[in-house]
Parts: sequence; structure tokens; C-alpha cells
Amino acid sequence: SRLGADTLVVTNAAGGLDPNYRPGTIMVIRDHLNFIGENPLRGANIDDWGPRFPDLSEPYDKKLIDATLQCAEKLHMTNVTTGIYVAIPGPSLETPAETKFLRAAGADAVGMSSVPEVIVARHAAMRVLGLSAVANVNDPDNFAPILLDDVIRAAGEIKPSLQKLITEVVEFL
Repeated sequence: SRLGADTLVVTNAAGGLDPNYRPGTIMVIRDHLNFIGENPLRGANIDDWGPRFPDLSEPYDKKLIDATLQCAEKLHMTNVTTGIYVAIPGPSLETPAETKFLRAAGADAVGMSSVPEVIVARHAAMRVLGLSAVANVNDPDNFAPILLDDVIRAAGEIKPSLQKLITEVVEFL
């Protein structure tokens, strides 16, 4: 925002918590849960950068969400949905009990990033579009090992679809 940008497109690789998700799902973030335990706005506020207590009643811009869904439909992308993202501190991956808890809390996908950046962007009055590339799906009742190399590989496989969608959204706007 200090360079003049008014919109942030934030992306991440995430673990799916919704049992209907599959690796390769692109989740357009509607809202988030900040379970990181920290807030990037702690400390002295610089009033020129934004208000001390920014409104987060709509952290993700509804018009950007709608535009993204329209673009996905135009591109015949059937792997795009919306959901709630939860950020945890990491760097360890989730246990079966944590997976159940996060799902019960309302999360559809889990990762270790994006929420601090969104909070700062909203502090600066930026519009935000959030996209999660679901690299794996956690089934707490049939839990299988989650290997970081597999997550990185799957995220790489989603990359071309994600790039195509973002390009279409930018051109649409």
C-alpha cells in the first residue's frame, strides 16, 4: 500500500479440512480464523498507515470473491470453491485431534501463513483476495502421514491453474 497498491492477492498452500475437498481444490477464502497466537499490528501504531483497531468484518472483498468465481466458471474450472481458512503457527503439521478441532471450529482449510498479511493489508484499507491451493486433505478418522515433499509437489501441480485463474481475475477487473 505504501507503493500505491490498493489490492492484495494472497495465495497459500493448505491442507484441506472439508472432507469434500480433494488435492487440487482452489479455495477462495471467504473468512479466516487466526490461531497463530500473534497479531502483526501489536506495538506502536503508525496512524498514517491505518487505524489502531482496523475493522475485520469483511477481511476478503466480496466483489473480488464474486469476480473470481465468475472467472473460474468462465474457465470451466470445477475445482474452485469458497471456504474459511485457519492459520496455525507451525512448523509442525496437524495431529488427528487438531484436525478435528479445526474442522469443528469452522475451518475448511489450514495453513501457516496469509492471515498476518491480510490483517496488515486491511489495516492499510487494501482490498484482499485470498486463494488457498489445497495440496492434501486431512481425514482425522483415516489419518495418513503428511509429508512436506508431497505437499510441495501437489502445490506445484496446482500452480498453473492458480496462475490462470489469477490472470483471468486481473484481466476481468
